[in-house]
Amino acid sequence: MIANYGFDDGSGSYYISIDTNKCAGCEEKGCIRVCPAGVLISEVNDWDEETAVVAGHMRNRIKTLCAGCKPLNSRPELLPCQRACFFQAIEHSW
Repeated sequence: MIANYGFDDGSGSYYISIDTNKCAGCEEKGCIRVCPAGVLISEVNDWDEETAVVAGHMRNRIKTLCAGCKPLNSRPELLPCQRACFFQAIEHSW
């Protein structure tokens, strides 16, 4: 299942999508460790699988919180959380 965390406003759509099926297979959760803004946390889902999620109180702020990793210009090929994800379970929409 693809879980989408984020928001839409007048300036666009800002989402982090996590493929929970892929994420549940990862024991390391390196994406959480490398997130400089601390946006990603670990939670147990409805199927008792530990997956990465965007913290609830940060979901409406990911545009600004993730700006250091995902600037409007000169974006890196992969963001730190994506580089740390061996299962390629994380996507960003903006």
